[in-house]
Amino acid sequence: MSTATYQAAVTTGSTVSTGTTANTALAASPLRRVVGADLPVPVVTGGTLPYANLDYAASAPALAEVAEHIATVLPYYASVHRGAGYASQVSTALLENARACVGRFVDARPEDAVVFVRNTTDALNLLASAVPESGPARGGSVLYLDIEHHANLVTWQRRGHVVLEAAPTIGETLSDLDAALAATPTALVAVTGASNVTGELLPIKRIARIAHRHGARVVVDAAQLAPHRRISLRESGVDYVAFSGHKLYAPYGAGALVGRRDWLDTAPAYLAGGGAVREVTTESTEWAAAPARHEAGTPNVLGAAALARACEILAAQGEASLSAHEEALRDRLINGLTRHPDVSVLRVWADSTDAIGVVAFTVCGFDAGLVAAYLSAEHAIGVRDGRFCAHPLLVRLGLGKDGAVRASFGVGSTIADVDRLVAAIDQLIAAGPAWAYERVDGRHTPIDDPRPLPDFAGQARGPASPCEAA
Repeated sequence: MSTATYQAAVTTGSTVSTGTTANTALAASPLRRVVGADLPVPVVTGGTLPYANLDYAASAPALAEVAEHIATVLPYYASVHRGAGYASQVSTALLENARACVGRFVDARPEDAVVFVRNTTDALNLLASAVPESGPARGGSVLYLDIEHHANLVTWQRRGHVVLEAAPTIGETLSDLDAALAATPTALVAVTGASNVTGELLPIKRIARIAHRHGARVVVDAAQLAPHRRISLRESGVDYVAFSGHKLYAPYGAGALVGRRDWLDTAPAYLAGGGAVREVTTESTEWAAAPARHEAGTPNVLGAAALARACEILAAQGEASLSAHEEALRDRLINGLTRHPDVSVLRVWADSTDAIGVVAFTVCGFDAGLVAAYLSAEHAIGVRDGRFCAHPLLVRLGLGKDGAVRASFGVGSTIADVDRLVAAIDQLIAAGPAWAYERVDGRHTPIDDPRPLPDFAGQARGPASPCEAA
């Protein structure tokens, strides 16, 4: 669906070009309310502007309905599973109903387990501990692509497994995957569902068919995919899926690993402690089956409840309206940026035809960190810069340690947000920044930055993450 078609579908009597009427209507009618949508933030030139959050791929804001749900259940928070008190019974029901809801969200099979974890990285590390080291026909090797986020790369790299270089096209990449699996006994193929750098989607159903033909299982890192597209374990044949609440409009510290139970039932307990056991003596422990086996200690009941509520809301919204909304924003952003010959939009595969709301780009003559600092300080626009925890991919794209700028959006984003970004880049290319910047602890920072942090945050601004920094 084109931008014009989408605008016509959701607005009445609006124009398209620079369409002030259309922009106003879309800005006032996001698909879902998010916390912080009207947040005023200071700019270095004085005063405040409404915050344009174009950094959803790093951490998405909470859906307002999720925050309201947590406020409702918080008075009932208590210990789970072994508490006789009424609040404990409520919390236990809340946790287990959340587990069922998350399973429905990814269309889990009856035999699948839903394990609550902290985030996608935690989920993939848990699965890494469960991959069989040996078997009748399969070794314990894991194959992953070189374009992965570090969560789905370093996790396997430190186990000495096999990296497959992505080819210039998706078609060639799938052919290479088929050949690699034929040549090397493999237990698991680990792939991203959507690139956290370019937003491009991989055909996970086709990957699952190829892997299963060679006796391997598949795990999908769905940190970026799950907030944007529905996943069906049952239909796709994918064996495991990992995703995070903080990407899924539920930033309350919970994520999930969902998939086939047998590996999880026989794996060592991910975290030893109470709740993961059936019987303990001073000399031995009998471990519970999954999911309890991997959820030792007091679980994050509120995080699980938030994640489940977000899953319910997104499922009710429907994939078609979400993808149409994002496609309109993505098309408008790319068209606006690429009017400038000095702006390059990144992509991995020449034949990719589908992508989520993630766009990475470079501006010739301007360091990516400076562009991001300028957008924040002078225009109140939040984006990400650096290498996005995907260092090998950025090297492949010819950026080495230079990095890029990434804009990402979701259910709370509007055409007005995208237009502000394009206009700010126009201004940058035409006249450069209006403020002076310097590098401090690896980050570009406005010199004599006049913007105070809120009192509750303290005044210490953190250094750049070595994972993100260029």
